[in-house]
Amino acid sequence: MLKEFKEFAMRGNVMDMAIGIVIGGAFGTIIKSMVSDIIMPPIGILMGGVDFSNIFLTLKGDVLPTLEAAKAAGSVTMNIGVFMNSVISFLIVALAIFMLIKAMNAAKREEEKAPEAPKAPPRNEVLLEEIRDALVKNSK
Repeated sequence: MLKEFKEFAMRGNVMDMAIGIVIGGAFGTIIKSMVSDIIMPPIGILMGGVDFSNIFLTLKGDVLPTLEAAKAAGSVTMNIGVFMNSVISFLIVALAIFMLIKAMNAAKREEEKAPEAPKAPPRNEVLLEEIRDALVKNSK
């Protein structure tokens, strides 16, 4: 059973998938930081100084000004701003993946369109053509 597992784990597809998951996790972290730290602050300023990470509704407990304070006090909150950041992160990741797949498909189509060089005729046909051309030339 251990041998079978080793064969399964060492297959190319499994290793490719594992590498993809690791890179995807790192990519997700980068996108999350980009949304939280780069994209949302200017949008918040344009909307009147709103900090999206602090948009929340208190469902139970004390109403406090920040999400961290509400969580520390044990209040039950609906974190609308955090959800909005997650949705924007998802859309950016989905767009990046779409663009990558679109580029790969375009490259694949271009590769398929490339005409193959015509095959050289067999040696006997070349010799027959040379004989024909020589006969035509000598008959003139």
